[in-house]
Amino acid sequence: MDNTLFSRRRAERFAQLLDEANGARRHHVRSRVDGHLAPLVAVGQRLSVDPPAVEVDQDFRTGLRAMLLATAEREGLGSTPATAGEPAATTTRGRLATTRGRLLPAVTARRARARGAILVGIAAGAIAVSGISAASENAVPGDALYGMKRSTERAQLALASSDISRGQLFLDFARTRLGEAAKLRGDRIGYSAVLDDMDADTRQGVRLLTSAAVQRAEPGSLDTLNTFVSSQRRAVRGLLDGSTRVDRDRTHRSLLLLDSIRERSDDLRAAIACGLPAPTASDALGPAPSACPGDR
Repeated sequence: MDNTLFSRRRAERFAQLLDEANGARRHHVRSRVDGHLAPLVAVGQRLSVDPPAVEVDQDFRTGLRAMLLATAEREGLGSTPATAGEPAATTTRGRLATTRGRLLPAVTARRARARGAILVGIAAGAIAVSGISAASENAVPGDALYGMKRSTERAQLALASSDISRGQLFLDFARTRLGEAAKLRGDRIGYSAVLDDMDADTRQGVRLLTSAAVQRAEPGSLDTLNTFVSSQRRAVRGLLDGSTRVDRDRTHRSLLLLDSIRERSDDLRAAIACGLPAPTASDALGPAPSACPGDR
């Protein structure tokens, strides 16, 4: 968890939001990270209303407990150095707080409580998200668990540590939408809506990965795109078998998008290879490069 999302300030704010969602006194402040943390809090609220009826694997529970105990020991949660000879203290602001007979400054006590709450929240979140994933894995639009499935995806995005990671997640979501579309063939409205979501996830992922390739001036992210396009195109073409004319027309639009992505990837790869400056123009697929001099 040592990434940008769980820096100290963000972690403490996450603990506050968890408390507020569970009915604690609201803090009359807002943070710039609230938007990133909101999906995680939303997952917790959904779980409190409609918990998934899935038993988490016992090995997972045992491993998670061991990890949390090790983290607690390493971070010193639940124990603080005793200060000999100091008088008993109260818990009012600016004085000393007591924890099991040991003394620590009030600020340190608040941080310890916050870190403890965060640890518990992470544990609960890990178990809950595991349960949601198992319960909603095969959900499609219209199913009771589909909203949880999408909330879990938003939580994954919030936890991603880089644009490349987010881009890869969006491509994974596009693959998931493709599987949903295969189950909705014949449902004209539902099928088209899922393919719209698939194409939107695809564009988001492509934009993040092509931007990363240009910023780094190296084509590694483009290799990821090409692999995705090749496998996704084969699977999308499979939707054409036995489909209605309306469904075929909609499917061809998604195939055209994949063809455009492959063309953009090839153009960017060539631009990087010939040392062109970073493109200033962009569109739904990210940076739009100029042609290399020899290609004109």
